[in-house]
Amino acid sequence: MTLVHIVLFKFRSDVSEEHKKTFVTELKKLKHLSCVKAGRLLVGGPSVTDPIERSKGFQIALVSYHENQEALAEYQASDEHHRVTSTYMFPYKEDLVRFDFEVDEEDEYMCQFPLGSLGI
Repeated sequence: MTLVHIVLFKFRSDVSEEHKKTFVTELKKLKHLSCVKAGRLLVGGPSVTDPIERSKGFQIALVSYHENQEALAEYQASDEHHRVTSTYMFPYKEDLVRFDFEVDEEDEYMCQFPLGSLGI
């Protein structure tokens, strides 16, 4: 099974671009946690949605893959996740949206791809 974890981040207007870049760098380090399925964690931004208003002001997105709900809970309870969110996000956020879902069995094949294509 695969569980997909999606988070959209919106920072307060007084937060610098440098801080946001540091946050992205720190978020990307979480891909090395064993509870992230095959290191599949993506972070991106800014939005290229057209028109930009459809992004609702969210500036950074994270998508990560986990084996199951227990692995996602382990990810969120990890010291590394806590360090990144408590240091770089929670004190500076305006808003946050989280959406998690289990991949349907018939779509699971789309979550499998050769590790070579991951650059690993």
